[in-house]
Amino acid sequence: MFRALRIAVLLFILLFVGLDAWLTQARSTDWDSSLWVKVYPINADGSEKSHRYIETLTVAEFEGVEEFLRRESARYGKPISQPIKMKLGETVKSQPPSIDPEPNMLDVMLWSLKMRLWASDETSDQDNITPDVRIFLRYHSPEIHLGLENSVGIQKGMFGIVNAYAGRPYRGRNNVIIAHEFLHTLGATDKYDPATGQPLPPDGLADPELSPLYPQSRAEIMGGRIALSDDDAVIPKSLKHAIIGPLTAREIGLSN
Repeated sequence: MFRALRIAVLLFILLFVGLDAWLTQARSTDWDSSLWVKVYPINADGSEKSHRYIETLTVAEFEGVEEFLRRESARYGKPISQPIKMKLGETVKSQPPSIDPEPNMLDVMLWSLKMRLWASDETSDQDNITPDVRIFLRYHSPEIHLGLENSVGIQKGMFGIVNAYAGRPYRGRNNVIIAHEFLHTLGATDKYDPATGQPLPPDGLADPELSPLYPQSRAEIMGGRIALSDDDAVIPKSLKHAIIGPLTAREIGLSN
């Protein structure tokens, strides 16, 4: 009985949260005005290298994301000169809530609510005006971490958690992941095989009409990687080597 009541209350809360998210998402994909995207750095591993790198950050670190959205929105005929405005927030000291590696539906629902509460608590002191999208950028020292956890972008809540490497050589790669997760918050879906990370043709490829099909020379942003063959792909070094494909454009309102 208590479990049923708990689920009912949770569903009731999510209904109102979902309605608010739907209204926000509808406005965010009309492309009539700039979206304010704020990045909050986090020292994910507590290393001195990550700390030093975060101390040097400026908003110029993310200009590539702005340019990517400006270029791609113009390619789809949207007249807005600055689709997104990147802002750099203050460092967030705590880590976002974790979720079970194999969550059930209730776990995901609870995590989503915890994440929203955490995001609000951690940014309320520095945000007099709430940004349209929050990106929590968790920096790791490349000398310690050979691989990173998956990043995530949530449409209902308009936030992303990006795991990135601390260091100038990784700026372009980090921006590719930021752009990917940002587009998730607008409703874009993944276009790669979750088991292998391989982009799925045709929608996960930047140039699906290419003959021969491989190697591709650029990535579809939600495909996530440049497909070199049908079983090999690499993350692009920067967003200069990525595009928004037709299906992704429709999902986020850039085209009909």
